[in-house]
Amino acid sequence: MKIGFFDSGVGGLTVLAEALKQMPNHEYLYYADSKNAPYGVKSKEEVRNLTSLAVDFLINEGAEAIVIACNTATSVTVKNLRHKYNIPIIGIEPALKPALKIQGRVLVTATSLTLQEEKFKNLLKGLDTEGLVDTCALDKLVQLAETPCFDESQALPYLVEKTASLELSTFGSVVLGCTHFPLFKNAFKKLLPHATIVDGSLGVIKRLAAFAMSDSKTQKVHFYISGHQATEKEVERLTNILNHARS
Repeated sequence: MKIGFFDSGVGGLTVLAEALKQMPNHEYLYYADSKNAPYGVKSKEEVRNLTSLAVDFLINEGAEAIVIACNTATSVTVKNLRHKYNIPIIGIEPALKPALKIQGRVLVTATSLTLQEEKFKNLLKGLDTEGLVDTCALDKLVQLAETPCFDESQALPYLVEKTASLELSTFGSVVLGCTHFPLFKNAFKKLLPHATIVDGSLGVIKRLAAFAMSDSKTQKVHFYISGHQATEKEVERLTNILNHARS
C-alpha cells in the first residue's frame, strides 16, 4: 500500500520514523513543503491552499491514504480534507489526553497557529477540566529544524528563554505539539529532566494501521519537495534527518 506523508517541512519525518518502525512493509511517499515552511506563522488560507496542493500531488503519485504529519495543517485543514477526498486522511494533534494521565502539570508546546486554532482550544476545553495545562509557542524550533540545526547550544537557550516565566518543577509532562519538536528531544530532556516527554506519533500510526493493508515484503520511501521529486542532494538531507529522528 502506498501511504502519503505530508508536512510543512522535515518535522513529519518524526512521524514517518514511527511508521517505519511499526509498519515496515509499505511504500511511503514523503512530501516536505520546505520551500513554504514554516506554516505556523502563515494565515489559515495559505495553510489550506498549500496543504490541498500537497495532498493532490500525493494522490496523483498513487497515495491510498494520507497522513497530515503537521499539527498546524491538521488544526486548520483536516476537516475540509476529509470532506474533499474519499481516502483515509489521518491528522495529528497535541497528545494532551495521555499527558494528563501523568502526575503534575502539563506543558503543551506547539506553533503559534496551532495554539490559536479553535481545534486545540476545544481539545483543551474538553480535557483540561482541572486547569493543569500551560502552553508555550516555540516557532523558532521549526526554523532550526529546517536549517537543519539540532545543536543544543542553540535550542536549549531558546527553550530556557521561552519558559522563563513558568515554574518548570511543577510539570510532570511536556507535550511536543509540533512534529518538528521531537528532533530536539535531548534539549527538552535537559530543560525538564524530571518530566515525561509526550508526542502524538504513535497514536497517529495506530490509527493509520487500522486502514493500511500490507501488500509488500519490502520497505520503500520516496521523497518530494514542494511539488517535485527530491534531488539526490535533497534525498540525502532528508534521509539524514530521518535517521536522526529514528535514533
